[in-house]
Amino acid sequence: MSKVIELIGKVIIQEHIDTIDVHKIPRTFVVNVPDPYKSYYSRFTDIHKPVSIIFITKTLNSFEKILRVTQNINKTYDLHLDGAKCEVKMGSKKLHGVRLKGIDHYPDIPQIQQYFKEAGFVFAKSERFKDKDSLIRVNRFFNLEALEKGLYVSKMEDHVYYVEVPKFMTWDTFRTLTFDIKNNVKDRNYDIAKGIFYTDRGIVEMLRIVKPKASISFLRTIQQKYAEKLQQI
Repeated sequence: MSKVIELIGKVIIQEHIDTIDVHKIPRTFVVNVPDPYKSYYSRFTDIHKPVSIIFITKTLNSFEKILRVTQNINKTYDLHLDGAKCEVKMGSKKLHGVRLKGIDHYPDIPQIQQYFKEAGFVFAKSERFKDKDSLIRVNRFFNLEALEKGLYVSKMEDHVYYVEVPKFMTWDTFRTLTFDIKNNVKDRNYDIAKGIFYTDRGIVEMLRIVKPKASISFLRTIQQKYAEKLQQI
């Protein structure tokens, strides 16, 4: 039987994000984050189903509050939302928010905002931008199946895998190593981000890989490439 692991951690991704200007409570700040794999290949085959939505809030909310409120909303309204604490950085500008997955349609967003508003969340005033390059940090739960030592597949998201790496990388180091590694592997058809797991061993550095039907051999290769590069730092 496969071993299923539940962990808390953080993922840091860089994405081109847009504001949502129609389907929202008027004058609130809502951000759309595209699917990392589809956006990488410019495949917007399901534009009517949001992948990841961020409600930008006026003040910082705790991870616990976000989880409790999301859980209550799901129970009360028979929804399947996945809520997480989120920080969005655009240049020197830092925004706080609630990252939500599991919204079925864009027109559903205002009602879901209303549920959070009734629970005490205060939304930031609207801003508008298009295709803005941003660094997004998401504190979240992970439900994983162990494939091999240090290799995992997500039980919550399709085509998402995680591999442990032995050493911390700054974002700039991660970008540099990623550029080098992607230019020196045969299969470049994947999206990658960095993050951490909080475990009984302490903080474990990891990489999140998005690739349909990624093989264990492929994941092991990516893991080894980063481990080799990190040994040289």
